[in-house]
Amino acid sequence: MNQILIIEDEAGVSAFIAKGLQRQGYTTTIAEDGQQALLLVQNSEFDLILLDLGLPLVDGWTVLKELRRQGQILPIIIVTARKDDHERANAFKNGADDYITKPFRFSELLERIQIHLSRD
Repeated sequence: MNQILIIEDEAGVSAFIAKGLQRQGYTTTIAEDGQQALLLVQNSEFDLILLDLGLPLVDGWTVLKELRRQGQILPIIIVTARKDDHERANAFKNGADDYITKPFRFSELLERIQIHLSRD
């Protein structure tokens, strides 16, 4: 069973994603800020991360860069309201595997997750 870490500070969004993924057979963990997320990744095994950029305490950019600096190779999908092409390009430059903007269709998010998990 695949373990997915949802790093999202909006409780409604994280609950929506978690419920949908659990219905598909995934195990989910939610981190509400970047600091908590970094601790969880150090102490647990995840197969994929869904990462919001606008997080409290430690922002998503810092989380992304720190995980890659630590040598984490698991897929990281950015899930953000930021639609700017520069932001998207910067995410890929800093190690993101995918980028999806809010609002999104759950079916699209699920497809992207399945694609990245099948590459293992």
